[in-house]
Amino acid sequence: MYAVVRSYSGGGTSELFDQLEQRNDEIKELIGGVPGFVSYTAFRSGDGGSTVTVCQDKAGADESSRRAAEWVRENIGATAGPPAITEGDTVAHFGS
Repeated sequence: MYAVVRSYSGGGTSELFDQLEQRNDEIKELIGGVPGFVSYTAFRSGDGGSTVTVCQDKAGADESSRRAAEWVRENIGATAGPPAITEGDTVAHFGS
């Protein structure tokens, strides 16, 4: 499996995470529809927030990042800066 973490901070981050929280069903459909999708989590942190997507392979993770960037551009606009992205092959993954 392959994971991608998108970490957001700075201007527009609060608005972004407000929208993620309010539009859960839309985000679920958007990211959950990625081929090879496994899981998605979004959480706020002290200085912003992060999203974590796990897919069966890098192609799925890349597609999730593309869809996320497009959604942010269309729904949040220029107020949200690009995220710092960390990604790689998973070594352990547990869930219910």
